[in-house]
Amino acid sequence: MKRAVLVAVIATLTLTGTASAQDDVKARSDAARAAAMDYGARLLAELQKAMAAGGPVNALGVCNVAAPKLAAEKSAEHHMTIRRTSLRLRQPKDAPDAWELKQLQDFERRKAAGENPAKIETAAYVDEGGTKVFRFMKAIPTGPVCLACHGENLAPAVAAKLKELYPGDRATGFKIGDLRGAFSVTETP
Repeated sequence: MKRAVLVAVIATLTLTGTASAQDDVKARSDAARAAAMDYGARLLAELQKAMAAGGPVNALGVCNVAAPKLAAEKSAEHHMTIRRTSLRLRQPKDAPDAWELKQLQDFERRKAAGENPAKIETAAYVDEGGTKVFRFMKAIPTGPVCLACHGENLAPAVAAKLKELYPGDRATGFKIGDLRGAFSVTETP
């Protein structure tokens, strides 16, 4: 009888601990998603404004100069590190780390299996050098506004500017719905 009670107590504590861990991951995921979407919305607004003012060549300046500043701003505002990464990079500094690379490859598999790219995301606690770190990634599907600078048929002026700004650019040839990359959010507990 005592053993049955002990087993029940341990099971209850384990389930409670699991529920608490799941609640924690959900809460952190919600905050990370909100931070990524805030950054994404601000970046999209800046891109649309630049496109309206001077077309795609003008918008390239947003990604080249303004995007890193916006990421730093939103990172400080949300107390998280927010960045973009991709399997097909425009800038080497945006290369995925090992965890991000694995997630991006998984995102591609999930999309190929029919999952809606706009809903693809993942979250986990990851051990980084002995420190438990919360990581979150949300896929960035290629939308219509992306095609002017990331699509298959670029205007000659855009292609020339890309070559000037990003000599090793691999971030073209996308179609609507392709995975352009992902927002990556890191938060230490």
